[in-house]
This record gives sequence, structure tokens and C-alpha cells, in this order.
Amino acid sequence: MSKSATVTPPAAPPRTARTRALALALGVLASGMLMIVLDGSIVTVAMPAIQDDLGFSPAGLSWVVNAYLIAFGSLLLLAGRLGDLLGRRRMFLAGTGVFTAASLLAGAATSPAVLIAARFLQGVGSAMAAAVSLGILVTLFTEPGERARAIAVFSFTGAAGASIGQVVGGLLTDALSWHWIFFINLPIGLAALALAVRVLPGDRGTDTDTARGLAARADVVGALLITAGLMLGIYTVVKVEQYGWVSAHTLGLGALAAALTGAFIARQATARTPLMPLRIFRSRGVVGANVVQMLMVAALFSFQIVLALHLQRVLGYSAAETGLAMLPAALVIGAVSLGVSARLIGRFGERNVLLTGLLLLVTLLVLLTRIPVDAHYATDVLPLMFLSAGFGLALPALTSLGMSDAGEEDAGLASGLFNTTQQIGMAVGVAVLSTLAASRSERLLAGGAGRAEALTGGYHLAFGVGAGLLVTAFVVAYVVLRRRTR
Repeated sequence: MSKSATVTPPAAPPRTARTRALALALGVLASGMLMIVLDGSIVTVAMPAIQDDLGFSPAGLSWVVNAYLIAFGSLLLLAGRLGDLLGRRRMFLAGTGVFTAASLLAGAATSPAVLIAARFLQGVGSAMAAAVSLGILVTLFTEPGERARAIAVFSFTGAAGASIGQVVGGLLTDALSWHWIFFINLPIGLAALALAVRVLPGDRGTDTDTARGLAARADVVGALLITAGLMLGIYTVVKVEQYGWVSAHTLGLGALAAALTGAFIARQATARTPLMPLRIFRSRGVVGANVVQMLMVAALFSFQIVLALHLQRVLGYSAAETGLAMLPAALVIGAVSLGVSARLIGRFGERNVLLTGLLLLVTLLVLLTRIPVDAHYATDVLPLMFLSAGFGLALPALTSLGMSDAGEEDAGLASGLFNTTQQIGMAVGVAVLSTLAASRSERLLAGGAGRAEALTGGYHLAFGVGAGLLVTAFVVAYVVLRRRTR
């Protein structure tokens, strides 16, 4: 037999080095985002234990959340632009390092002042890492199909991480102590740093000479204006529940925050090297996606937090039981985000998938307005968890639209802007919905209703307002966002 007759067909090609590198890079970015999202929700169930151990006053305890929120939300835009100038990989590594070190400080805190300072530093580190994560992702995954799948994985970590955080926070607090809700970040952060150094591509940014380039290209005045404006604005919003909407405190600081933000926008129109080039707002996809996100995130506070409050304060669930009760939502979101969203987006386009997800979420909140005082989990709550599939559809589509039309030089800026609108939406949702729910409950109590009935009435109002915000988001998405040809 000749040699040519013995030749066997070639084996299937092995998985390419590029595919492995991309998978590892996506894992690093998703792990970093998961750590940040977990930290935002894991604290909520441990608040009573923290108050008892460190002696927080009721007003002071809110700063365990507020210090993180103010630092995180106000620095995202600046961090995103600095990532474009200095290198997004460098910014991600620095932010992850700051967050991990601050987590160690928070876990070891023995006084309220130390814990609040550590939480502020965690917010700084989170802003640095989160602001550039999407920018790194969209420059790594350039093919539409693989980018859609990568965004689906990344969005899942944000959507399901909050629910997972409540489970983990309750279990760690009950089994060990509240200190471990921060110590758990250490192995995750160190592992993310070790892998990021190896797998994230090096980028020198648009300024290779760091000190001289930053001085020449960074709009220092603009950075100070927008950071001060966002920080003051978020502070004003989170203190609304204490001072009220029409108080001198709220109106005065709100006007000052608006003036600082207006001055920043005016400067960006005339600055030679603006921090946020206004050309990014020429994209209907970017503008529409950010507006829809603010409305959607504000509304979904009523699902993530208000439903958890109903389970605890009305139905008497413990912290761990509440986390486990919310776990099916995380599983449904994960199954939809990772299993079908990318294929649906590839076939029907981001806009149509987003609209479908928003309809499911509107239905979810409308049905929650009818949840009874003596609700049974198996019949009144669990079936609604399946409608949380709307998260799994809407978030990947919205993320893809929010990063659309962002060039290489503006990817960090677009990522920072998208994360900033998310935090603004969250802060507004917390302030508006919690204030409305509390006011409604107080009126019902004054009218002679029992505590459980009064709380349920307040939560029903929050669910209803959230549904209205989602309807508005649907209208904006339908009108502003264009269909994309596939």
C-alpha cells in the first residue's frame, strides 16, 4: 500500500490561543464586576449586625452605604476618561488593587469612622475598575456575535450578582460575622489582579508620556466640575429622605449641583481637550440607552430592595431566608442572559429584545402591586420570579446599545458614562421610591391600619411607581432607538 493511502484525515483544530485568552480576559472582567456588585448588595443584610457591633447611630448607619455610593457614582466618568488617556488596563489594575486593600480595612474596622472611610475608598476603587471594564470588553471582542455573548456574560454578573450578594451576605453574617462580608473580597481581588496582569492586553492610552500627557490632555477644570457636581448631586439625593424634597437643604444643594454640571457641559463645548467630548451624544443609541437605563434601574430598586423588605418586615423572613427566596430570580436571569439573549439579539436586534424585556418587567411590577399582606411564597412570590427573565433580556441589549458607536479612543468614556447613569438611576430610585413608600405607610398607620397592612400599602405604591418608570423607559426605547439590520 502506498504512503498516500495511509494518510488519515486531519484532526479537528484545537481551541485557539486567542479564544482561550479572550475567555480568561472575560472571566477577569466579569469577576471584577461581580465583586463590585456583590459589595453593593452584600452590605444591606448585615446592617443591623454592623450597627450593634460598632455602635452606629441610626443616621450614621446610612453612611455605610452612602459613602460607597457617593464615591462610586461621582468618579466613574472621570475614571473612564483617564482610562482612555493613561490606559484602561492600568486603570483596571489600580482600581482592583484599591478596592481589595479597602476591603481589608473595612473588614478590620473597629469604629464607625474607620468603616465609613474604608467604604469611601472601596467606592473609589470600584469606580476606577468598573469605569473601564466595558471599554476593555468592546475593544477585545470585535466580532458582533462574540461581543453579544461576552456582553451577556458581563450583564449577568451585574443582574444576578445583587441577588447572590443578599444570599452570601446573610449566610456569612449568620455563620461567621459581618467582618467576613468584606474579607471575602480579598481572595477574589487578589486572583483577579494576578490573572489581569497576564491576560488583559496592554494599552498605552492616547498619552504615552503619563505625566506630561496627562497634564496636556486631561481637562482638570472639567474634571473638578463634574466630580463635584455628581458628588454633591448624589449626596443631595441620598439625603432626601431625611430633609424632604422641598427643604432648603435639598433645593439649595440640588441647584448648586445642577449649576456645576451645567458649567461642566459648557466647558466641554469649548475646551481644546474636553474630558467628555460632546460628540459621544450624537449617537441615538448611546443617548437612548443611557436614558432608558436610568429609568429602568430606578424602577428595579422596587424589585430588588422593596420586595426583600416585604419578605423581612411583613412576612418575617430572616436575612438568609430572604436571600434564598430571591435566588430563583438570579437563576432565571442567568439562564436567560447566558443561554438565549445573545442568540435573540443576533436574530432580532438589540432594540426588539430590549422592548420585550421591558414588557416582562412591567408585568412583574404590576403583579407585585397586588401581593397580599399574608402572601405565601410558593403561590404569590415564586411564580413572579420567572418574569425576572426580563432582566436577562433587557440588560445585555441595553449594554450593547450603550456601548454602540464608541470608537477606540472613547471606549473608556462610553463605559464610564454608562456606569454613571446606572448609579444616578439607582440613587434616584432609592430616594424617590423609599420616600414615597415610607410616606404612604405613615398615612396608613395614622388612619388606623395595622403595621403589616401599612407597610404593604407603601410597598404597593413603590411597585406601581416603578412600573410607571418602566413604561416610560419602553416609550423612550421605542421612539429613540433605531432598528438595526441583521
